[in-house]
Amino acid sequence: MDIDDLDVYERAMRLAEEVWALVEDWPPFAKYSIGEQITKAADSIAANISEGHGRYHYGENRQFCYYARGSLQETRTWLQKARSRRLLSQERFEALSTELIEIRKMLNSSINTIGPQDHS
Repeated sequence: MDIDDLDVYERAMRLAEEVWALVEDWPPFAKYSIGEQITKAADSIAANISEGHGRYHYGENRQFCYYARGSLQETRTWLQKARSRRLLSQERFEALSTELIEIRKMLNSSINTIGPQDHS
């Protein structure tokens, strides 16, 4: 399966673009402090999914999905900080958090399907 056919990857890519667009409009100090961190964390979700997918070894693929899940949680933490520092509205925070929850569910499901499946 091609990486572009993975729904979890596609959603992670879209989320990262939303975060990028959000940070672009922040004032310079916010952009170059918290903005860089949140952008890197959000980009890392899809990047780790992609790297694991390219490894072709079940254990490595699964490990990179775990890294992606960690980056997802880091993204949520930065979103919380952005909200508390009034860089992000409550409504936008909730929308992005909901999307992160959905991606996490998809990622967990994907992790459970990596490798040979025991159908006994």
